[in-house]
Amino acid sequence: MTQSAPSKGKLAIIFSVIKKSLRGEELDYTTGSIRMSVILLAIPMMLEMMMESVFALVDLYFVGHLKESSFAIQTVGLTESVLTIIYSLAIGISMAATAVVARRVGEKDPKAAGKAAMQAILVASCINFVITIFGVYFGTDILLLMGASPEAAAHGTPFIRIMMGSSIIITLLFLINGIFRGAGNAAIAMKSLWIANISNIILCPIFINGLGPVPAFGLTGAAIATTIGRSIGVAYQLYHLFNGKGLLKITLAYLKPNTELIRSIVKIASPAVLQFVIASCSWIFLAQLVATTGGDHGSAGYQTAMRLMMFFLLPAWGMSNAAATLVGQNLGAKEIQRAEDSVLKTAKYNVIYMGIVMLISLLGAEILVAFFTNDAQVQAYAIRAVRIIALGYVFYGIGMVMINAFNGAGDTWTPTKVNLVGFWFFQIPLAYFLAKALKMGPEGVFIAIPVAETAITIASFILFKRGKWKEVKV
Repeated sequence: MTQSAPSKGKLAIIFSVIKKSLRGEELDYTTGSIRMSVILLAIPMMLEMMMESVFALVDLYFVGHLKESSFAIQTVGLTESVLTIIYSLAIGISMAATAVVARRVGEKDPKAAGKAAMQAILVASCINFVITIFGVYFGTDILLLMGASPEAAAHGTPFIRIMMGSSIIITLLFLINGIFRGAGNAAIAMKSLWIANISNIILCPIFINGLGPVPAFGLTGAAIATTIGRSIGVAYQLYHLFNGKGLLKITLAYLKPNTELIRSIVKIASPAVLQFVIASCSWIFLAQLVATTGGDHGSAGYQTAMRLMMFFLLPAWGMSNAAATLVGQNLGAKEIQRAEDSVLKTAKYNVIYMGIVMLISLLGAEILVAFFTNDAQVQAYAIRAVRIIALGYVFYGIGMVMINAFNGAGDTWTPTKVNLVGFWFFQIPLAYFLAKALKMGPEGVFIAIPVAETAITIASFILFKRGKWKEVKV
């Protein structure tokens, strides 16, 4: 009995911390325990990103059981690869919003934080108007450009048009969550994605397979369900953004264009968007390289592996988002050393998580892949990809934290330059050389991914320790 009492006490503390992190309280992260600050932010942020990854996995699961599953899986995968450009835009602007909002919150100026948030939404809405028109009109051409066969492209055109047409919804889901994270309220961000995903899980089988008066839309139904689910999540975000109960007191009047604020946001967001576009375009190139060297089965296998990778990596990205919030708020409060210590503590926890994920991927690749496809040829490619890519997971975990530390400080140019060199001058040439020159095909692409990510992480860590990010003004 005497030995179990301390254990029960520790268990009670753990549950208390988890409950506190999920409750959505807005706390001062510029004082107190750094470890507690990381944990309180990281738990809801990890759950938030885990839910973001579920969108693609749910779609992949249901369409993978359709009659023409190879076409469906390829379409979902290739569309997701194209959507990463929209994700890049959304993440880039949300990074700017998080950095500015966190800095103003750290300076104890919530009104200025609210104004910055609304100007970020205004900028994002204008940009996405153009993307929507382009994506809907050129849907088929985009799939063909990505390496899909004419038959697969024709089959997937309605899907990609709906997904590209909903770009503003995708962007707002990321952006508003970035605003909440900057304010230190990661729980609202998490809950919005839970609501969106639960809606998607319920609606996917209904719109794909049909139910009652709802006809079976097949692959197109997945896009309809996902768009409606995300829209419900955005509605939840907007309610909490405007209800006046949180730290940020926001009104529609803040949507009036403010040249100075827009310039400040664009200054941070532009390299941040470019940073993720560079990474996303490299993934698109790799997907196209796999499609041309491995055919439809190789492409479907690669897309399955990538969806699994994103499912595991997004929670790690969520944890690394804690570093962005802590860096931004502590720099605003002039707590420079605390900002650096927060990053290193977050990196430590991410390494532990990614180490566990690496073991799961190496030992359970067959089980993970079998859940999404019954095609033996697709499985063979996917299993090999999952295991090779997993070898770099620990480095991925560290690299994510470094990138978010820079972004949280408003130093979005440093990770942009690292990505440009790492992806375009190293990863892509290496993948092309291995796949084409050495005739390794898709496996050459798989190998290039962890090698490049490891190099990017090492470079990011060296630049972080140099400390120039501490001097950036936002």
